[in-house]
Order: sequence, then C-alpha cells, then structure tokens
Amino acid sequence: MPRKQILLIGTGGTIASEMTDSGLAPGLQTDQLLSFVPAISDICQADCLQLLSMDSTNIAPSHWLQMARCIQEHYDCYDGFVLTHGTDTMAYTAAALSYLIQGSPKPIVLTGAQKPISFDSTDSKTNLSDAFRCASEDFPGVSIVFNSKVILGTRAKKTRSKSFQAFSSINYPYLGVLRDGVPLRYIRQSCAAAPVFFHTLNTRVALLKLVPGIGREFADFLLAQSDALVIESFGVGGLPEFNGFYDCISGAMARGKVVVLTTQVENEGSDVGVYHVGHTLKNDLGVLEAYDMTTEAVIAKLMWILGQTQQRESVERLFYTPVANDILWPIK
Repeated sequence: MPRKQILLIGTGGTIASEMTDSGLAPGLQTDQLLSFVPAISDICQADCLQLLSMDSTNIAPSHWLQMARCIQEHYDCYDGFVLTHGTDTMAYTAAALSYLIQGSPKPIVLTGAQKPISFDSTDSKTNLSDAFRCASEDFPGVSIVFNSKVILGTRAKKTRSKSFQAFSSINYPYLGVLRDGVPLRYIRQSCAAAPVFFHTLNTRVALLKLVPGIGREFADFLLAQSDALVIESFGVGGLPEFNGFYDCISGAMARGKVVVLTTQVENEGSDVGVYHVGHTLKNDLGVLEAYDMTTEAVIAKLMWILGQTQQRESVERLFYTPVANDILWPIK
C-alpha cells in the first residue's frame, strides 16, 4: 500500500518558538520541526510549507482565508494536511476552517504545543507525531489533535492555559484518541466526495460578555461598529431587564443587525426561553440562540454567513443549519 503524502503547513506558535530577550517568539521553520521528530518519516511522506510565522494572538480572519487558500491550492496533491498553530487562538482557527472548507474527505489536522519543541520537557513531539498519524488515517474534515485526543474543529475550546491537556471538546464526544501512538477512531465525520471552499468572511462580528450591573451603552457601542453581536449571557441565557437592553436589541435588529445570545457556561449550552429574562427576547424579538455551540464556532460561523448573505431569513437558516456538527438543534 503506497505511503500517504501529507503536507505540513507552518503558521508559528509555541511549538516553533525560541527564547528571545523579550520572551518566546516563533522562529523555527517547518523543516526544522520535522528534524526533531525523525520517526514521522516512518508514518508518511511529509512535505513542508511555511505559510506564516506568528504568535497565534496575532492571527486574524485574513490569515484563516490564507490557510484555506493554501489547502485548496495543494488539495489534489496530498492525502492530508497538518497545520502547526499557536494554542491561544487555535480553536477559532479550527472553527473558521470548518466553515471555509466544508465536507473535506481528507484530514485537515491542527496541532501545536504548550512548550517549544526544543525544550527538554515538551508536548510538541508527541502532538506532532499524533497529528501526522491522524492525517494519514480516515479522519475526514477539520480537527485538533492534542494530548492524544482528536477533537472536532467546531467543538474545541482551550480550557487550560499551561498544562498539556490544553483543549476540551465541548458538548460533543472526542472523535478519537491515540493509545501508544495508535489512532482509535470513535466517530467518523461525515464528508462529501469533494470539499467546498469559501473565500469570503465578514469580520464585523463583536462579542460582549455580560457582567452583573452592565448597562446597554456597551452593546450600543459594539452594535454601531458591527453587523452582528454575540452576547455571552449568564446560565441558560437572558438579559438584564432594567438596564435598557431590550430597547437596544430591538432597535438594532430593526436596523438589520444580527444578535445572538449564548452562555458563559462551557457545558450543556443555552436554553433562552426557560426564564422570563430570556423568553421575550427569543419569542418577541427573534434573537438567535447559540444552543450548544462554542463561542468560537458562533463567531466564525457568523463571519462566514455574513460573508455570503445579510438577508435576515437566510442568515437565520444558515445559522441553524449544522456544519461539521457544530450545533445540535433543537436540543432534545
């Protein structure tokens, strides 16, 4: 059986970082990363491409489009793709690529590390090897491979800032795990015969995290600067009743703005209609509800949707249409 051809695309991040006078900064190229893990040559035939060299804090939607274009340009030449990426915004990138590259039958695997690959105590080598193993197996679509777990791209969230178990899968099972370097697949992502690539994002999407006592002026400001506002509410979802939020949201939606209500609680999702503070928003104003989606997926999906259309009915239809199992709606 011929060996799989895998393309390693480097974007920077901790895995490729070196110590400088002002702290860690990306410096290693993809071929240098591979030199630290020579056993990858036993897994597949790996080629290298250095696309970016950035701390992931600096990654922007324009870079997501660049990554998607890079994969599209090389898609027919390879059996799978591994992207090395900083952990801090990896979940956003994984979600964004899930919308920009839909239905891929080939694996598109993101990985990185909590410590640079040149450090004695590092998770880089294991994560990189595991990513190549999964990219060489039948794991279609976008995923994150980290700490021996395979996480769906639309369900990943960074939940630990330092430890090797950096990512969790939110409201969805792991796609698989690796045991002693052997991938064990639990769920096979559905895919198409060929992927559909998208090339447009609308970045005018804002996020407001509620704190007790917050007033409408913050929402007013963000809505004036954006086409869509995601509000991270408390619990199952709702807005303060006496701080002017209802009039703020009502007026914004009348002007064609999109408003999505989600929750600050990581697990189990929203259920906005349960309490009085959310019932009117959902039933009278028609505010969209994120249900079990991650905030990262909500942001990326809105950028994708609004890049295709701003027609209200189409936005709502696309938001509630599952892409890569990003939403289970309505929640049973």
